[in-house]
Amino acid sequence: MKLAEITNYLESIAPLHYQEDYDNAGLLVGNGNDDVHAALVALDCTEQIVDEAIAKNCNLIITHHPIVFKGLKKLNGKTYVERVILKAIKNNIALYAIHTNLDHVAHGVSGEICKRLGLQNAKTLAPKSNLLKKLVTFCPIANASVVRNALFAAGAGNIGNYSECSFNAEGTGTFKAGENTDPFVGEKGHQHQEAEIKIETIFKVQDERKVILALLEHHPYEEVAYDIYALANKLDNVGAGMVGWLPEEMDNHDFLHLVKDKMKAQVIRHTELLPKKIKKVAVCGGSGSFLLKDAISAGADAFITADFKYHEFFDAERQLVICDIGHYESEQFTSNLLIDNIQEKFPNFAIRLTEHNTNPINYFI
Repeated sequence: MKLAEITNYLESIAPLHYQEDYDNAGLLVGNGNDDVHAALVALDCTEQIVDEAIAKNCNLIITHHPIVFKGLKKLNGKTYVERVILKAIKNNIALYAIHTNLDHVAHGVSGEICKRLGLQNAKTLAPKSNLLKKLVTFCPIANASVVRNALFAAGAGNIGNYSECSFNAEGTGTFKAGENTDPFVGEKGHQHQEAEIKIETIFKVQDERKVILALLEHHPYEEVAYDIYALANKLDNVGAGMVGWLPEEMDNHDFLHLVKDKMKAQVIRHTELLPKKIKKVAVCGGSGSFLLKDAISAGADAFITADFKYHEFFDAERQLVICDIGHYESEQFTSNLLIDNIQEKFPNFAIRLTEHNTNPINYFI
């Protein structure tokens, strides 16, 4: 199949619009029109991973972490990043990363942690804003249904579990057609008044082009009047971290044993254990210390994540138990998540899980 078939699918489950500004998710090396016959999936792209892809005849490597975060000014092989890129190019191997965009979807990295811990009714911990826009347009009453349905088919009008949502109000539109026009209603050179419907509906930012094209294609007017507004509303099911409930409340020690077992963590760095039992749990794959206040505000009894600095542990203020299980440990099942999704969509495509542990941190116990 074509590489674009894989990347388009991955971006349908984790749109690139959802990634953080600092991130570099997406196709890093390769062309969407290239043929791809097998893929290797790993958390990180190292020289060892590229060698494994060569040995297994995989011409695509899919990782969670991008090998390139910042711009490269030279490609002479002096750093491991440059060597990985050069080796991939020389061996016609495409590199694709699905990073914070996968972190920010409910079925992504944090969702996988919730699943493995058995958390119930999990919700996004810190929903993202600036991912929604509103379209306002005007059309003749007789054509309103056709225009609305076209907008809905293009992805507009979805609010939570509701679809085809819009607001409609009748009014009067005026215009005067110029000399070089072909008006749908009215006459050239004369002001025309038309009974119209004002249609308002929302859409996700990644669907803007599709929505506008649908509007222009199905609207009867030669010149279509419409407005696009950016919304500050948060998208409830897109954002960082998740929070959910254990089936039964647990003693602190029993909870730590559960986390260590289910997340295959060698060690857990944690704050002072508290006298209350643990029922509500916040999680965030990777570096999640920035979500501590959100976890506390959500009423979590424990917060599982990674990369807390020494002084940040004090910020728990004995309101919850911070459980730092390690960056790799919190994200290690992301590769399995990706493979499951790709195999479900493309059951005949050769997709392989790396045999290597790319965790750069080792523990002396």
